[in-house]
Amino acid sequence: MNRPIVVSIIGPTAVGKTKLGIELSKRINGEVINADSMQFYKYFDIGSAKVTDEETEGIPHHLINHLEPTDDYSAANFKKDLKKLVDDLSERNKIPVVVGGTGFYVHSALYDFQFSDAKRDSEYVKESLDDIKENGVEPYYQKLKTVDPVQADKIHPHNIRRVVRALEVYDMTGKRMSEIEREQEETSPYQPMIIGLNMEREVLYDRINIRVDQMIENGLLQEVEEIYERFGSDIQPMQGIGYKEWVPYFEGEYPKERAIELIKRNTRRFAKRQLTYYRNKIPEVNWYMIDPNNYWSTFENIFEKIEGRIDSLSNTNNNR
Repeated sequence: MNRPIVVSIIGPTAVGKTKLGIELSKRINGEVINADSMQFYKYFDIGSAKVTDEETEGIPHHLINHLEPTDDYSAANFKKDLKKLVDDLSERNKIPVVVGGTGFYVHSALYDFQFSDAKRDSEYVKESLDDIKENGVEPYYQKLKTVDPVQADKIHPHNIRRVVRALEVYDMTGKRMSEIEREQEETSPYQPMIIGLNMEREVLYDRINIRVDQMIENGLLQEVEEIYERFGSDIQPMQGIGYKEWVPYFEGEYPKERAIELIKRNTRRFAKRQLTYYRNKIPEVNWYMIDPNNYWSTFENIFEKIEGRIDSLSNTNNNR
């Protein structure tokens, strides 16, 4: 059985992935599958830079607005959803174009990454999260550095859910999450073609700052305020950059200007972490530097490479 072709576009936030995904889909008879974890959720529109109906230019986009704000969603869920969509699109002779910057989701879904068979210990998780709420995540992160320093190095100290999950797996199975991942990430059920977009750092950071200002002008504060009043701050998507920074503002801890400053800073830091993850974890990425004043010259190079690779793989598959 031939493995289906999947194109994936990765890169830091604000680099131009959405536009490339749409233009590439036009060229290769593709449809876009969103891999940005914030865009899965309804109502989280402005702060996630969610593509509008007009911006899609008629290209179908999947896995956008398919979750309620109160839903929990994980990389394991995304992997299952991606497989269903890839199977469906391949049956219709469409090329899946996976677009998004959530590196762990992309990595886990495109490669044969089997999530731990250990069942969730709901009591362990609840007790851990309650304790973290009172005393902070630092003791848990330090414990993870002791039992599984490789995994700790891959997880941001404030990513509470992944810290707790890694410790939970270790406590329940005696196996380190890093060992489980290393054993299971070698192969792919697909024929992935991974395009990485990047920019000069200062140019990218300027774009991030400008985009945050545009989000404010477009009503980001009002969007977050409505979500906060309706759902509170404990729901999963409210932990995302562009949303979590407003909670202390609502509670009178600092002014609006400080929230905006933190969003810009945290987004810049996130872009840096994204690139580090891609380069350390995702194999066989074809990287392209983007000039924001001349997107199309780079896009044309990408189109040519992808179209040639698809033709080559299709011919190989047909000759089998």
